[in-house]
Amino acid sequence: MDSSDTQGSEPDTNTTGFVRAQTNNVVDLTGDSDDGCVLLQSAKSKEVISPETEDEGEFEEDEDLKRAIALSLQDVKMSPRSQGPIDFQIGQVASMQSPPRTENSSDAPPFGILGMDRKKEEQERLARLAKRKAEVNISPPPTTKRKNDVSSGPLLGSSPKPLLPQPNRSDCAKKAMTTGRRPRTDATPSTTPGIQFPRGTVKKTWAFLFPRKGDDIKIEEVLQRSNLELALLSAFQWNMEWLFSKVDTSRTRLLLVMQAKDESTKREYEADIAAISNLRLCFPPMDGQVNCMHSKLMLLFHPNYLRIVVPSANLVPYDWGEVGVMENSVFLIDLPLLEGNGVQMSKTPFYEELVYFLKASTVHENIVAKLSSFDFSETARFAFVHTIGGSHSAGESWKRTGHCGLGRAVSTLGLRTFDPIEIDFTTSSLGSLTNEFLRSIYLAAQGDNGLTEFTLRTAKTFPAKMWSDPNILIPNDAGKEWEKRFRVYFPSVNTVKESIGGPQSAGTICFMSRWYEDARFQRHVFRECISRRKGLLMHNKMLFARPQKPIQLPDGSVCQAWCYVGSANLSESAWGRLVQDRSTKAPKLNCRNWECGVLVPVIKPLDEENGGEKSPFSTLSPSIVDEMPKKSCEAVADDQIKENTDIAVTFGDTVPVPMQVPSRSYGPDLKPWYYMED
Repeated sequence: MDSSDTQGSEPDTNTTGFVRAQTNNVVDLTGDSDDGCVLLQSAKSKEVISPETEDEGEFEEDEDLKRAIALSLQDVKMSPRSQGPIDFQIGQVASMQSPPRTENSSDAPPFGILGMDRKKEEQERLARLAKRKAEVNISPPPTTKRKNDVSSGPLLGSSPKPLLPQPNRSDCAKKAMTTGRRPRTDATPSTTPGIQFPRGTVKKTWAFLFPRKGDDIKIEEVLQRSNLELALLSAFQWNMEWLFSKVDTSRTRLLLVMQAKDESTKREYEADIAAISNLRLCFPPMDGQVNCMHSKLMLLFHPNYLRIVVPSANLVPYDWGEVGVMENSVFLIDLPLLEGNGVQMSKTPFYEELVYFLKASTVHENIVAKLSSFDFSETARFAFVHTIGGSHSAGESWKRTGHCGLGRAVSTLGLRTFDPIEIDFTTSSLGSLTNEFLRSIYLAAQGDNGLTEFTLRTAKTFPAKMWSDPNILIPNDAGKEWEKRFRVYFPSVNTVKESIGGPQSAGTICFMSRWYEDARFQRHVFRECISRRKGLLMHNKMLFARPQKPIQLPDGSVCQAWCYVGSANLSESAWGRLVQDRSTKAPKLNCRNWECGVLVPVIKPLDEENGGEKSPFSTLSPSIVDEMPKKSCEAVADDQIKENTDIAVTFGDTVPVPMQVPSRSYGPDLKPWYYMED
């Protein structure tokens, strides 16, 4: 994966990421580039939606649509040996150890996007379609638990309180009311369409058999299918039968953004869905070093609003809690349709980075243009954070993505700080946690653009001159306080064994013993990861940051903490590595994954003691903030470090904290869960 200590995202599947099983072993997405991982070639995909996609009436109801989908699903005959991420059974990922198949394997038929043996069954399916006239209904799967399903904690409902301090009547709410859809204020998730989260929210995924406490949400409540017109869905792992049961395929146009490294796989997938007029595919570029299209994103277009969803869950039933063995997290926000012609949309930094990410993903320009029809003003308090696979060196491109983009997002929200911060990171997959990598994440969480850690790593003498400004000197202990303030939550082997699903449900929790036993691995940051919902395992990727001092914002309010919610695990593959370009000598960011997430701040309202007046606050220009070095911090006594506090108190209703905190440190009597011994 990475050239040195690269790590990746979780091994959600045993294939290249979508439907075709190329090997029966778990794909190690946390290894080095020479560890035998599959690294395929790729090319940019062609446009997958015709220019008339956004025209009125395009993707109109097709009588053959339901028949094509239903017959395709009916024909799925995947044996345990051939099952891939489309619908692997519980425990298969952890247990499959058969040798990988080759192109000459006689027992390896080419399974298509819907799970069929295309060469044998495509003509049969089309023949049946021509003969069949009665409509085939696609009904949701029964609510009873299937024997071999793997489940995880899907999206859970909203908390009773709003995510952030809410004025009596926001512009967003006013616009929504004029469209005939009044925002619900009870914050209880519902399948009934309407603007429900105009100011954004973070939820846990619902989990089967667990009581609902207002902080969870189901996939049906996310999609609100009854008037869903267009859905862009991005994931690493898919269950097509399950997905088609959650949307009205006769009404909803679907654009699936997924992984395919080689052209032959792309063409095969496209051939599989050729008969389905409401379905299109998009393949983000995966050239060279890029190995994983791991981002999870939903753009759900309803008649009067756009729902943006950024989950950690893949599009499979166990990630959405339908068996009750695993949990995930999700960010949602509902944006109302702009009124009238000529109304200007607020191009917030969130909007700009979302568009930047979609364009890099080769999403059709009509989908991107459609975003400008909605009011993004309420996204100003959040930041869209992404990792775009590939090398980034041209201009300012390296500053916009990966861990450099995280630092940029922190600064854009006015949260740049030189005081110590506490970081608690829960992850479902990780690799080699070196001093340099953890320091880069810590500094990014303070708002650094990546150059401080880059300077510390490459300088030969100290204090070292900042690459961008020789007048700025970096001491050799900059950022060193991370060692006492960074905690990583990952389950022990006992936690996995004692979980509801047991080891068979831990196929998407990825860690290798060789990382943990490496001399460079920072074991002291490791903490046991136990869910607050007893017995669930976690597929969350969340960074909880708490500054030592609340950060005052220009409007007089203060930020007490913030959280990253998204798809990025704690790995260099997910966050990138900043190096020096050999030809230009300028910084270059190398990223092996595609990821995305949202930065959510915990804001305290205006100081009532000041009568609601804005407090004095001196702001710095972005360029100055970008280039300021990390100040050396004096040692802080252990009893001043916030490890022994429950961070759920700080994050409250803004972000539901999934793991138990404080948590036990790893030691001789506590062994991490390994999906593979090596």
